[in-house]
Amino acid sequence: MYVWVYLAFVNVLAFIMMGTDKRKAKKHKQRIPERTLWLTGIIGGSAGALAGMKIFRHKTKHYSFVIGMPVLILIHIILIAAIVIRMS
Repeated sequence: MYVWVYLAFVNVLAFIMMGTDKRKAKKHKQRIPERTLWLTGIIGGSAGALAGMKIFRHKTKHYSFVIGMPVLILIHIILIAAIVIRMS
């Protein structure tokens, strides 16, 4: 149960961070570091980050994000599936 709450939270956070960084980029303000965006994706927010990339059209020219976030999603799916299978 808590795992799903955590994943929901971190994905919403990643989504908001993508939108915030895009807004800051347009206004030429201090940006969210890419390593922070990556860290949020790595700790479980990759789906939210990818959704933010698509909706806000942000980081879509950075191949590391375009390729990396979907790869992270696959890794997360595999990890969750392995945990669920092991628990059952």
